Amino acid sequence: MPLLKTIQANRHTQVLIWKIDESFNDLFNNIDLCENSLSRIKSMKSEMHQRGFLSVRYLLKEAEYTDNDLFYTSDGKPHLIDGKEISITHSYTYSALIISNSPVGIDMEMNRDKIIQIAPKFLGKEKEYLLDNTSESNTKELIKQLTVIWGAKESLFKIHPDGGLLFKHHLPIEPFQLTDKKTKGWIKKDNFYEKYDIFFEQIDGFTLVYAMN
Repeated sequence: MPLLKTIQANRHTQVLIWKIDESFNDLFNNIDLCENSLSRIKSMKSEMHQRGFLSVRYLLKEAEYTDNDLFYTSDGKPHLIDGKEISITHSYTYSALIISNSPVGIDMEMNRDKIIQIAPKFLGKEKEYLLDNTSESNTKELIKQLTVIWGAKESLFKIHPDGGLLFKHHLPIEPFQLTDKKTKGWIKKDNFYEKYDIFFEQIDGFTLVYAMN
């Protein structure tokens, strides 16, 4: 399947989403890869990861970049050779990236029951505004809400230049309703104190979240 969706978040920021329907061979045989990417593909044991990796190269092509325009620093962060900011995510059958003139982060996650069990590991003050978990319908909404919070914190984590962040303490997310499709988030660590706009939406059982300012 080609590009699923493009979001023009603002004048200088674009989000691109790919639905990974293609086989590994279809993806691999129709894109040009640099030597480093070829080595990374060969080292991946999971075909799902390989397909996710390749689909990101198709997203780059849609944004008028090539695989050679993307590089990673020693901290694992992706960069573009023209100096623009980029963040990348892939989860199961979806991949997405965001490109901007200013720092950005993106995350996409499948909505899964498991997030209720792991929520205490990443929730700080957010637990004060969580939905009730008293019925099956409420549980489904709670899973979405928790996935938004996780995705928002993951997106902010990708923005921070130095790492060392604790999701529970350094990345507070302001209260929101799922119908809002946006909220605010903070990076608060040492002398770094920044507020970001958080946007989110549901896509076929997955939650897409991205952060920008």
